[in-house]
Amino acid sequence: MYQRREEMDTTMAYILDAIDKKILEILQEDATIPNIELAEKVCLSPSPCSRRVKNLHEQGFIKRAVTLLEPEKVGLPVSVFIQVTLNHQVKKELMDFESVIGQWPEVMECYLMTGDFDYLLRVVVPNLQAYQEFLDKKLTELPGIDHIKSSFSLKQVRYRTELPLEQLLEQE
Repeated sequence: MYQRREEMDTTMAYILDAIDKKILEILQEDATIPNIELAEKVCLSPSPCSRRVKNLHEQGFIKRAVTLLEPEKVGLPVSVFIQVTLNHQVKKELMDFESVIGQWPEVMECYLMTGDFDYLLRVVVPNLQAYQEFLDKKLTELPGIDHIKSSFSLKQVRYRTELPLEQLLEQE
């Protein structure tokens, strides 16, 4: 069921229909698709299609559109997964760590984890020397770190940016 933003009760969550789901699937695959082509693929005319895309942005389903680069082509062929354990898992130390990590361009992803370590980072660098410098001049300089364990990716077996959306229409 598709509801226009003006018609929605502000306390109700926006409900996606099959056309919205299809739009999201197509845009995840190629965010640069022209609206006319997108409209054809979802069997709408361009104006309603454009309104739906705008609404999906406004409702927060679409976070942003980006261009994915090939790491080797831009000189960043080395991916390192780093497990970080802090001395103390108190809120201030967690927030301080996250604040600093968030400023480093080499850190592509950072997750707060459960289990044997506190954070999992994915870092990209041009070579092993650059990784050593990252460790020496950045990561090991942070206060409160108890343990660091690095694992180097030998080969990327699967990398996806498209989220599976099958569950969206199961909510009805």
